[in-house]
Amino acid sequence: MDFLTYALATVVNVAVVAVVTRRLLGVPVGWPRTIVVSLLMLGTFSGVGTWITAALHLDLAATDQVAATAAILGLTVGWLLAAQVAILAVLEAFVPTGTLPGPVALLRSVPLRRRRAVRYSKIVRIAAAHGLSAYLRPTGARAAGDVPASKVARSLREALTEGGVTFIKLGQMLSSRPDLLPEAYVRELSSLQSNVPPAPWPQIHSVLAREVGRPLAEVFEHVDEVPVAAASVAQVHRAQLIGGEEVVVKIQRPEARRQALADLDIVLRLGAWLDRTTGWGRRLGVDGLAKGFARSLEEELDYRVELGNMRAVAEGVARAGFPRVTVPRAREDLSTSHVIVMERMSGSPVSAAEPVLSRFSPAERRQMAEDLLGVVLHQVVITGVFHADLHPGNIFVSEEGGLGLLDLGAVGRLDRGARTSIGLLLAAVDRQDSLGAADALLDLLDRSEHLDDRRLEREVGQLILRHGSGLSSAGSAALFVDLFRLVLDHGFAVPSQVAAAFRALGSLEGSLRLISPGMDLVEAAREQGRGLVTQTMTPAAAKETLEAQLASLLPVIQRLPRRINKITEDVEAGRLTVNVRALGDPRDRAFITGIVHQVVMTALAAACVLGGILLVASDGGPMMTPTVELNSFLGFTLLFFGFVLGSRVLVLIFHQHRTTADALRSDWRR
Repeated sequence: MDFLTYALATVVNVAVVAVVTRRLLGVPVGWPRTIVVSLLMLGTFSGVGTWITAALHLDLAATDQVAATAAILGLTVGWLLAAQVAILAVLEAFVPTGTLPGPVALLRSVPLRRRRAVRYSKIVRIAAAHGLSAYLRPTGARAAGDVPASKVARSLREALTEGGVTFIKLGQMLSSRPDLLPEAYVRELSSLQSNVPPAPWPQIHSVLAREVGRPLAEVFEHVDEVPVAAASVAQVHRAQLIGGEEVVVKIQRPEARRQALADLDIVLRLGAWLDRTTGWGRRLGVDGLAKGFARSLEEELDYRVELGNMRAVAEGVARAGFPRVTVPRAREDLSTSHVIVMERMSGSPVSAAEPVLSRFSPAERRQMAEDLLGVVLHQVVITGVFHADLHPGNIFVSEEGGLGLLDLGAVGRLDRGARTSIGLLLAAVDRQDSLGAADALLDLLDRSEHLDDRRLEREVGQLILRHGSGLSSAGSAALFVDLFRLVLDHGFAVPSQVAAAFRALGSLEGSLRLISPGMDLVEAAREQGRGLVTQTMTPAAAKETLEAQLASLLPVIQRLPRRINKITEDVEAGRLTVNVRALGDPRDRAFITGIVHQVVMTALAAACVLGGILLVASDGGPMMTPTVELNSFLGFTLLFFGFVLGSRVLVLIFHQHRTTADALRSDWRR
């Protein structure tokens, strides 16, 4: 019974001390560390109390010193609390609450942490083997010396290839961000491939049977065991349905999702660490890039997202008016999150289609290329849903001269404002209007604080003249590539979807030149762009836009007469006033209030410390006990309050700094 009583008393004491300490600090300190520190302080209380009693020669039995002795012991308890506050303040400064997992979570995560540590060590070994270990240190690029960018980019590509599917796809994503990486890195990462040996048929068969949900013989007449293409995430097999329809089946590898998500966890942690510890990581916003990549990869691993992309792009292609270009029709009743069944397209990808293309005349090949260009521009300018990965391997050429768009895992989307700005940009390029093109860019992109508008206009004019006058043989797509470099040189912030649209238009040139080598890409792009801009400026389109704008303005227009009447009445009666609140935003008031609180607490802490020092150092004065002066007691009491207030101010400063930094970093990434 005595042990239970002591244990209960200990729990109550620890709880009270922990609550008081957390209230004194004024920030949400973690309970585990608070309880541990409270137990340590509680364990030392008996020894400290005995030492104080002996050092000050306190007579606990003297009835005339009960109040003084109680006050001294109370001050001792207060200083023990102050010591606990100091320990927690130091912990919060160097190891903030939430940076370490709790005990239960730590025990549960031991197996995962072991696997993660093994994978971390492998990644570090890969980076070191390719000469990239210097970039994992806080000094970053400075530690690497004067290594040429092309060599570092090549080493990065090789390391990502060796890292596996997740890191290959990370490199492919980074290759689409020339606004973040130098040209040498973008060029090198664009060549990343993820071709791997196919998985054994029994494994693929089990995945297909599980996803279909019934015996394969009830759905397929046959499925080829040898895939026509194999990548790190999925492989594609030819098949025939029971009704005789020829299809292809895209099947996700059995371990692809588990491996990708495991590596994705490492990518997220590595991104957060690089963002926190390296200067180049903070400049590039590596943590935000990693999170954006994680979202896109999770969507890519769910084939239901690709099915939705196929529907959206197919609708846009059908409305474009180019029947030669199609998107394969998916069998949604047989498709799942791991399997897509779609119609089979005869022919070859553009990258290997020269034997098929050679059967057509130059005029027919030119028409095929113009139709493809027209469809892509229609997607970007009119519908806003476009294929974001138009390399030659994703465009099929049929025996009859048809073109098919494949692999719609990567699709971009543009809102009405962005589509209008791109249309105006195309129209300005066609008219060689540098001022109109510069205005369209300003509407499309996020301008920097130090943008020189006149310099931008001049350089845009030079670029348009160079490409539009036939002086450049690089082609129409080179216009978008050079334009993209131009906006980056001027410090524009490029939204990811706009960057994807520029990249899609830029990467299309390789496919167009393979289809029709002698095609005048500049003139074709100007003709197609002129037609699309004309479509957006027809009376019907203008009427639709005007109706949409009026619908949004109608409530304002309805209230406008009443408001004008109210203003004129106030002016006539001399009652018109204008109220301006300097601190109208609650966030502004909270900021000022926080600053005032910190200043007041700092002043109080300083006053208490100075007053305490003066009282402790003073001579004479009344005695509390035969060995303790009242001035000394009051001085140590003031020092106690000054110490607690100072600790609270320091913790609040560290906590506010961390919160503000997180908010600013989040705003910058958005």
